[in-house]
Amino acid sequence: MPGFCVSRRNFINAMSTLAGGSALSQTIGCKQSATPQTKEGAKKQGGPADYTLTIAVTPVELAPNRIVSTTTYNGQFPGPLLRFKEGQQVTIDINNQTDTPEQLHWHGQFLSTDVDGSDEEGTPFIPAHGSRRITFVPKPSGYRFYHTHVRAGANLNAGQYTGLVGPVYIEPKNNAGNYDREVFLTLKEFEPTLSRGGDMAMDFLYPSTPVTELKDSGESAMNASLAKGTPHGFEVGYGSFTINGKMLGSGEPIRVKQGERVLFHFLNGSATEIRSLALPGHSFNVLAMDGNQIPSPVTVPGLWLGTAERVSAIVEMNHPGVWILGDMANDDRQHGMGTVVEYAGKNGKPQWVAPKPFHWNYAQFGKSEVAVPSPDEVFEMTFAKQNAVDGGFNRWTINGIAFAEDHMHRMFRIKPGKRYRLRMRNASDDIHPVHLHRHSFELTRVAGRPTSGVIKDVVMVGGYQEMEIDFLADNPGLTLFHCHQQLHMDFGFMALFEYL
Repeated sequence: MPGFCVSRRNFINAMSTLAGGSALSQTIGCKQSATPQTKEGAKKQGGPADYTLTIAVTPVELAPNRIVSTTTYNGQFPGPLLRFKEGQQVTIDINNQTDTPEQLHWHGQFLSTDVDGSDEEGTPFIPAHGSRRITFVPKPSGYRFYHTHVRAGANLNAGQYTGLVGPVYIEPKNNAGNYDREVFLTLKEFEPTLSRGGDMAMDFLYPSTPVTELKDSGESAMNASLAKGTPHGFEVGYGSFTINGKMLGSGEPIRVKQGERVLFHFLNGSATEIRSLALPGHSFNVLAMDGNQIPSPVTVPGLWLGTAERVSAIVEMNHPGVWILGDMANDDRQHGMGTVVEYAGKNGKPQWVAPKPFHWNYAQFGKSEVAVPSPDEVFEMTFAKQNAVDGGFNRWTINGIAFAEDHMHRMFRIKPGKRYRLRMRNASDDIHPVHLHRHSFELTRVAGRPTSGVIKDVVMVGGYQEMEIDFLADNPGLTLFHCHQQLHMDFGFMALFEYL
């Protein structure tokens, strides 16, 4: 039975189903140290790097006559696709040509705290106009990515509001994929501006019935704030929407042939936005989420991705024409969030046809009939919003505590080898795509419904909803948990796990 540390196996035979037990337990033994393992590896540190990433402010052409200035990796957006080999050590030089210290986070990898890329965990900064060399063994295989991990606060020219996002693919040792080619697509908005609120529809998540206790608590707090004359806290809107740095109608189309099986790797590289995608006349055969195999492929009419989520799905090219692969939100798609898929021998104006309404249910990708092991300990986590209390920005708390740079509270203490369950309760009307560093987790309960086998590193917790996830404490060191929405993490929505 293949372990879940391998995200792409034999697609011809689909994927192995879970044969009892927990999928999360299959990840034990996948993690390796980020330090050199051999004399040859140690010697390599003094030689040339395998990759060099340069952080600098550069122009990015989103469309003809539409150029933005932003911080990028190697002068491009997205940053270069880095393809690593499972278990093969890599050395990377990171050069920072900006005036501010930077962090480069290796999202979804099982690394030590000195290279993970989080100041909260103790990773050294890449100094302004300085460099840092890091060496690690890429793990686990599958679709990961790298991005900045600094606080932006009210500065919309910092953090993930910039172009500091790039894809990573870690090749498994054995890969027999039943597809013709791969396409990597990074979804990202530019030209951010502050605005006062604006609610996002959350009915795409299923189940969507709110927990009465959470809703009453959240609405009571908000109504009390508004009754005092306090406006809604700041949100962020955008002027330009792109896929791979190009607005819809700009750049080259994705050219395909009838009968091709194209493996798409989608990454939501947004700082704050939840994205959706559809391709008229086609469906998505989802194979992996956040780089990890799901128990068996699932076909869906469209995709939803919270910030930092990834989906790998095969699309069978069996509906010739010229189509728009784009966001299902008309306004966002019309402002650029889309790209063209063009069949060989076809031409004309790209067409968009909205799919029939559907729900995004994480449990559909798992197995409800397979029980997960009981955890060694359960941590209760309640997320709450304090409206506009921090200079007009919302403050976010976990169990009543807002994380702060000058007081990095170590909220949870864990022991190596133990299985922990996070019982998350969202007492706000916002969707929170929560992320756990240096570990993966298994979804065990979605809005009250049991599931197993779905291994992720980011998951959306719906407004006034509950979710439970399990993780194995098998990578010692300070471990950061946070909402991946930049506004939320910058204003309190973080917590540290400390190994004992």
